[in-house]
Amino acid sequence: MVRACRLERFADPNLLVKAGLTRLTAVIAKASKNHQGTERAYQWLAAAEASIELYAGHPAVAFADLAAEVATEVRLLRATQAEFATHAAERENCYRWVDPAGLARSLPGLAEIGGPALVAAMGDPARFRHGSQFRSYTGLVPKASETGDTDRKGQPMSKAGSSLLRTTMVRAADNARKVDPQLARIYYIQMVERGKDHLGALCVVAANLAERAWAVLHRRMPYVICDTDGHPVPHDDAKTIIAPHWTVPADVRARRRSKKVGKAPQKVLVGHSKPDAQGVGTRGDLPQQASSTAATDRVNRRTA
Repeated sequence: MVRACRLERFADPNLLVKAGLTRLTAVIAKASKNHQGTERAYQWLAAAEASIELYAGHPAVAFADLAAEVATEVRLLRATQAEFATHAAERENCYRWVDPAGLARSLPGLAEIGGPALVAAMGDPARFRHGSQFRSYTGLVPKASETGDTDRKGQPMSKAGSSLLRTTMVRAADNARKVDPQLARIYYIQMVERGKDHLGALCVVAANLAERAWAVLHRRMPYVICDTDGHPVPHDDAKTIIAPHWTVPADVRARRRSKKVGKAPQKVLVGHSKPDAQGVGTRGDLPQQASSTAATDRVNRRTA
């Protein structure tokens, strides 16, 4: 976020276009540590040219004034980041006392902030008898809905416990599934075979990661990435395993993103129409209004 502040001088699209592709590519590459470059520069230039063409110097859109506001926001962001740096130093000092071996940070997806957040929320791992208890504590498990002999499955998450812990585990799961073959397999099954969307699959991975986190802190042993057969693998080999076997196809991911509202109307088959009686034909049907012919017949019988 701090590196992005270097781009504040290009908030005005006119200045962005004047900078040109070569200079803009160099600035973006430096700010992103070479993760982005020419492609992103083309996107920025296209957006700047489109905005200039759209408003064509209209006085209602003052690009210079808007750029000044962006510069103000960036200065506020720098001040916020400076405050965060102060708190980060204190957090690191406290974390060394409660997790001197850095076990929480050995888990995939949990980094400088996620590790201390996990340790602070869990406390003493011994207060949970099993990993499933800590999993329930995170709120990443379905609600229980039992009535008599009925046990309803597929309920939404309970969302019990700390929302910070739950958010930390879900964000960690999104990174962990990309480097751990076992977690990648869980994500793949949920997306491809179980029909869940991206967030639903992440919640399942996060719940599994929560149990593993409890095991790591309870046993006081660092996390080891293994393949789906349980054999330890290096970090680079793990990604090589995930790419061909546990990568969700693009078409499946696109289908999971689509949201269909309602259901298609169903045809009434011949011989399956509802009875045309005055009262209720079958249990659950609404009474139907009698026809005018039937009403006339009843009146004639009464007067006869």
